[in-house]
Amino acid sequence: MKGTLTEIINAALEEARKDGLVPAGELPAPIIELTRDRKYGDYATNVAMVLASRSAGNPRKIAEIIAKKILDVDREENIDRVETAGPGFINLTMKGRFWERAVKTVLQEGGDYAKGAVGLGRRIQVEFVSANPTGPLHVGHGRGAAIGDALANVLAAAGYEVEREYYINDAGNQIQTLGRSVFARYLELFGKSAPFPEDGYQGEYIIRIAENLREEFGDRYLEGDREESMDEIARYAANEILRDIRDDLEDFGVRFDVWFSESALVRSDEVSLALDELGRAGHLYREGGAVWFRSTAMDDDKDRVVVKADGSLTYFASDIAYHRNKFSRGFDRIINIWGADHHGYVARMKAGVMALGRNREDLAVLLVQLVNLKRHGQPVAMSTRAGEFVTLKEVREEVGRDAARFIFLTRKADSKLDFDLDLAKEQSNDNPVFYVQYAHARICSIIRNAEQQGIPVPGVESVDLSRLTLPEERELVRHLASLPDVVEGAALAMEPHRISIFLREISTTLHNYYYHHRVLADDRELTAARLALMIAVRTAVAKALSLLGVSAPERM
Repeated sequence: MKGTLTEIINAALEEARKDGLVPAGELPAPIIELTRDRKYGDYATNVAMVLASRSAGNPRKIAEIIAKKILDVDREENIDRVETAGPGFINLTMKGRFWERAVKTVLQEGGDYAKGAVGLGRRIQVEFVSANPTGPLHVGHGRGAAIGDALANVLAAAGYEVEREYYINDAGNQIQTLGRSVFARYLELFGKSAPFPEDGYQGEYIIRIAENLREEFGDRYLEGDREESMDEIARYAANEILRDIRDDLEDFGVRFDVWFSESALVRSDEVSLALDELGRAGHLYREGGAVWFRSTAMDDDKDRVVVKADGSLTYFASDIAYHRNKFSRGFDRIINIWGADHHGYVARMKAGVMALGRNREDLAVLLVQLVNLKRHGQPVAMSTRAGEFVTLKEVREEVGRDAARFIFLTRKADSKLDFDLDLAKEQSNDNPVFYVQYAHARICSIIRNAEQQGIPVPGVESVDLSRLTLPEERELVRHLASLPDVVEGAALAMEPHRISIFLREISTTLHNYYYHHRVLADDRELTAARLALMIAVRTAVAKALSLLGVSAPERM
């Protein structure tokens, strides 16, 4: 519905420019937002202040000119009242027929409602989770998984072509440490003395892998070449853990289009090809026997080593090659979702991308802050190597997939999140996912009651939506009309948590409406209009929940 307003304001700006009433030059794209307080109308725009900032004009005077032109252009079709306020805001109050069209749009489009085109089919890759296959996924990985999956859903809904990717970190020292850890437990199973690696991975899962190894291969690794055995055991353990990771993510509702192996990248010529390309472009130099990347030339705080003095590659060299591979697949933009502890890696990675000939903005990085997990009011410690962690699987089995995903998505990615396991299981209004899902189930119950009473579900064209005159009904419709804009904004800002905010707001309005008004009224036409509104709200809630990967139950 905001599209209609945008067209009206653009036309008004053009008319004002023709008459010489606003500054000449390129007209700004109007920013239009729903007002928080209805006393300021339904929508507000700051376009007059933007124009004034370009010409040093009086923003209030420009706002008054544009306001009059808006009324002239609209000809009383959509807008009931236009007012100027403050330093130059233009507030618009819409006519009832404008909101009636919003309800009909939802009813007509159904599950396709809120699909946008801002993405214009551009290709985006979202790489997320990408946990080392050295241990089970913990709740921090779960938050990254929920954010990445929901962001991919939102981007697709906004018109982008999206591909989900998991980068398997299956090369490097951590995999060798995993192999040594499993081998030590494997030897213990045969009653042999086995000093555990000082930096080894702890936890029951290491013992389980050792037991599987013994069951499958017996005493094969007790004798023979120790280094060769260690490499085989490391690969075996990593594959075991990766299989569990795949299963955990599948059960969490997260699926990837591509699982990309770091070890395969290293075994290929891609790393050397990437370094050759950087060298030819003058981005590399030698010093102290090592090869350095000139990342300071592209806003990093210091240059970075890509090849050590002993000839071994750094992780950064592999990461440059990996991102080169990504862009070679035709993506217009790449989004990486990393843990907050990787914040120092962002500048060098952007520098690497720029050295490969891409724009800095072609790589976006979302940093996911920590999850403070609590049970019975007490924090739960997590440490992969110490083995004192709560896995994503345990959390999902305890609170359910829906609750876990929704709570992970209640806050912005770079904000710390308190996850109360006890609250997540409550069937109360304090539990955000219960509160939202109950709104959907409540509407389903209303519709079932109507069917049981022989009240027909109204058709889109036959229902008289002008009967929806209550302030609460107007608020529900305002929420409905905002969903396409919420989706677009969430996609452009890469903030899927905006969908959960929308859901909580529309659910609050719905529950308040239900407590104070009867949907199935004595008046037949009024009942039909309210049922149509309920069906539209149900459609919007279900759509928003699906973007978060959360179910929309019909009974609770």
